[in-house]
Amino acid sequence: MLNILNKMFDFNKKELKRLEKKADTVEAYASQMEALPDDALKAKTEEFKARFLKGETVDDLLPEAFAVVREAARRVLGMYPFRVQIMGAAALNDGNIAEMKTGEGKTLTSTLAVYLNALTGKGVHVVTVNEYLASRDATEMGELFAWLGLTVGLNLNSLSKDEKREAYAADITYSTNNELGFDYLRDNMVLYKEERVQRPLNFAVIDEVDSILIDEARTPLIISGQAGKTAQLYVQSNAFVRMLKAEDDYNYDESTKGVTLTENGIEKAERAFGIDNLFDLTHVRLNHAINQSLKAHVSMHLDVDYVVQEGEVVIVDGFTGRLMKGRRYSDGLHQAIEAKEGLEIQNESMTMATITFQNYFRMYQKLSGMTGTAKTEEEEFRNIYNMDVIAIPTNKPIARDDRPDLVYASMKGKFEAVARDIAERHRAGQPVLVGTVAIETSEIISTLLTKHKIPHNVLNAKNHEREAEIIADAGKKGAVTIATNMAGRGTDIKPGEGVLELGGLAVIGTERHESRRIDNQLRGRAGRQGNPGVTQFYLSLEDDLMRRFGSDNMKSMMTKLGMDDSQPIQSKIVSRAVESAQKRVEGNNFDARKRLLQYDDVLRQQREVIYNERQDVIESENMRELVESMIRESIEHAVALHTQGEETDWNLGSLEDYIAANMLDEGNVTVSDLQGKTPEAMIDTIYEAVQERYNEKEEQLTPERMREFEKVILLRSIDTKWIDHIDAMDQLRQGIHLRAYGQTDPLREYQQEGFAMFEDMVVAVREDVAKYAMKAEIRSNLQREEVAKGQAVNPKEEAAPKKKAPVRKAENIGRNEPCPCGSGKKYKNCHGVAN
Repeated sequence: MLNILNKMFDFNKKELKRLEKKADTVEAYASQMEALPDDALKAKTEEFKARFLKGETVDDLLPEAFAVVREAARRVLGMYPFRVQIMGAAALNDGNIAEMKTGEGKTLTSTLAVYLNALTGKGVHVVTVNEYLASRDATEMGELFAWLGLTVGLNLNSLSKDEKREAYAADITYSTNNELGFDYLRDNMVLYKEERVQRPLNFAVIDEVDSILIDEARTPLIISGQAGKTAQLYVQSNAFVRMLKAEDDYNYDESTKGVTLTENGIEKAERAFGIDNLFDLTHVRLNHAINQSLKAHVSMHLDVDYVVQEGEVVIVDGFTGRLMKGRRYSDGLHQAIEAKEGLEIQNESMTMATITFQNYFRMYQKLSGMTGTAKTEEEEFRNIYNMDVIAIPTNKPIARDDRPDLVYASMKGKFEAVARDIAERHRAGQPVLVGTVAIETSEIISTLLTKHKIPHNVLNAKNHEREAEIIADAGKKGAVTIATNMAGRGTDIKPGEGVLELGGLAVIGTERHESRRIDNQLRGRAGRQGNPGVTQFYLSLEDDLMRRFGSDNMKSMMTKLGMDDSQPIQSKIVSRAVESAQKRVEGNNFDARKRLLQYDDVLRQQREVIYNERQDVIESENMRELVESMIRESIEHAVALHTQGEETDWNLGSLEDYIAANMLDEGNVTVSDLQGKTPEAMIDTIYEAVQERYNEKEEQLTPERMREFEKVILLRSIDTKWIDHIDAMDQLRQGIHLRAYGQTDPLREYQQEGFAMFEDMVVAVREDVAKYAMKAEIRSNLQREEVAKGQAVNPKEEAAPKKKAPVRKAENIGRNEPCPCGSGKKYKNCHGVAN
C-alpha cells in the first residue's frame, strides 16, 4: 500500500517538475509581451492561427500563447495569472485535471488553455454546473477573449435552434453539461442536416469536474415520449405497502438503502392482490410497483431526498442541496412517491434517446477539468476518462485551522453545541458559515439560532433565489449563514473589513457527508488565498454515516467512560474512523458507477452504429444503393426461410405470398417462376423483378423526389425501431439482475441478449425499408416526419415540463377493404403499408 502511495506522490512530483519547466518558458516571454502595444498584442491571435495552419501544433504555440493571454488579462481584467495558474493551464492543455484549492482562480487559469485550443478553429466548450455560472464566466472572461479577437457563445436552455447553432459556431462556447448532452441527443434526432446545432466535439474544459463526471455520472440524460397509464397500479401498491410492518414484512439494509419483502410480506401481497405467485412473469409490473412503493416509503424521505411544491414532487440534489425542477425519478419511483404523498400521479414516460455523462464526455477529442477536490477520486478519473489528477500547489501557504471532529452521543447534544459555538463566535464578530447535509438540518439549526436571538440567513433549496445576495454578505463581520451543500461550489465568500483580525471565516459542519470531497469543499470556503480561517465538524453517533458504519462500539466506549451528552469526544482516531467509513462509501459508489458504465457501454456501441447510419442518410445525396442492398438482404432472408431442408419441403406458395405482400403486386412473381430453380437463382429472379418495379417508380416520380423518398423511409424505419429497441433494452436491464440467482453473470447475459436484440432490430429496419420502398404510395406533399415528439427529462435545469403532443389513433380499416384515399386499391396494398 505504501509503495502505491509513494508512486502516486512521485507521479505528482514528476508532473509538477514538468509543468514548472513549461511555466519557465511562458514567463520568459513576459517582458516581450509587456512591451507590445495593444494592437500588436491583439494581432498575435491571427499570427498563431496562421502558424497552426502551417503545421505548428498547439503545444508548439503554448509558451507564446499563454504569455499573450497573461498580458491581455492584465490589461483587460486587471488580473495577472500567477505561476501556479500557468501550471494549472498547462495541465488542462494536456487533457488532465488541475486540482486547485478554492480561491486559487480556476476561472482565470482556464482562459490560457481555452484561448490556446480555440486557435485551431475547431471549437472549445467550457462546461459549468449551472447556467448562472456559465453566464457569469461567459460575460467576464468573454471580455478578454473578444479583446484578443475570438468569438464567444453562451448556450442556454431557453435559446432557439438558430441561436444555439450560432453559440456553437463561436470559437469558445460556455454551456452547462446538461444542455450539451441534450443538444447532442437532439442533433441525432433531426431530419435535415441543417437542423443540427453542434459541431464535432473537440476540446472541453469542465469546471467542477468531479461534480459533473463523478457525482452526476449515474444520471442519464433522457429524451422521452409518453408511455401507457400505470397510475392505478401505484395507488394500489401504495395502499398495500402502508399496511406492512418492518422486519415482519420487509427488511431494510441501511448501508445499501435496499428494501426487500420477506416471505411473510410476499404471502401478504399474494393474498392482497388475489394471485398465486408474485414472481410469475404475468405479474412483473405489479411486483415492480410494490418494490418501488416500498422504496418510496422506507428509503426516500420528505425534505431530505425530495420536497413537495405546488402539488408536485421535486427532487433535492443530494450533493448540492438544490431543487432539481423538471427532473423525475425514473423506473416508476417518482410515481410511487406521488402516490405516497397523495398527489396526482403522472404517467411514466418512454425513452426515445438517452446517454450518460460518462459516455458523452468520452466522445471529445480532448477532455480536461478543474476542481478543488479530485485527488480522492483519482483512480476513477484515470480508469474511466483517461485523465490524470495533478495537484497544483497554492500561490500562498494555507493558513486555515482544520480542527479534529467533535463527536456527541446524540443529535440533540450536537445541535445544542453547534448553537453555543455559533453564539460565541457571533458575539466576537467572527462570520460563520454553517454547512448542513439536508434541508431539514438547516431548519433545525435556524430554529435553535432564533431561540438564541442570533440573526442569520438560511440558504437552501427552498430559498435559493437570494443566493448571490446571501453569499455576498456571508463574509461580513458578525454574519451567520446556514447553507446546504449548494454553498460549496462556484461561490466566493470574501472576508469583510476587520474579519481577518478575528481569525477569518469560521466554517462549521453539522454532519459528515458520505463523500470526503463534499466535506473538503465546505472546508475550502474558509482560509482562501492564504487568509486565516477555521473549520470544525460536529458529529453525533445518531448521524446517518455513523449509524450505517458501526457507531455501536464508540457508543459503548462513551457510556463506559461515563460521558454525558454535553461532553464530546475530540480525537484524531475518531476522525480517521469517520474517514474510513467515507472511503467505504466512496468505494461502493465507484463500483456502482463502473458497473453502470459497463452496462451503458452495450447501448453506447449500438447508439454509435445507429447515429452514424442516420448521419449517413441525412448527409448523403443518394441512398438508392443502401435501399437496394436492404431489399436484396430481405429477399435472401425470405428465400432462406422458405427453402429449408429438402426441395420437397420448400414452401414456394408462402414465398409468393410474402413477395406479393411486401414487395411486388400479386402475380408479378409466382410459384411457376420459382420452381426448378436453386435458392440463389430464385433470389436473382425476384431481385430483377424488384429492380424493374423500382425503376418504374423512379421514372414516375423523378430521380430527385425518389432520393428524398428513400431518406424519408430510412429515417422513419430507423427512428421507429430504435425507440422501441431502447425501451426493450431498458426493460431487459431492469430484470437482468435476477439472472444472478441462476449462477450466471447478469452483465454478460445483458451483453449477449442486447446484441441479439440489436441484430433483430437491424433485420426489422431492413424489412421495414424494403416494404416501404416497394409498397408505399408516395404523396405529393412528400416530407420527412418525426416519429414522436420528445421531451428532455432534464436532471438539473429548472425548466417546466413541456406539454405532450396528442397521439391520434388511426381509423380501424380492414386490410382487404378499399383504401379510403380513393385509389381503388385494397387498403393493405395502399396506405395500409405506408401508414
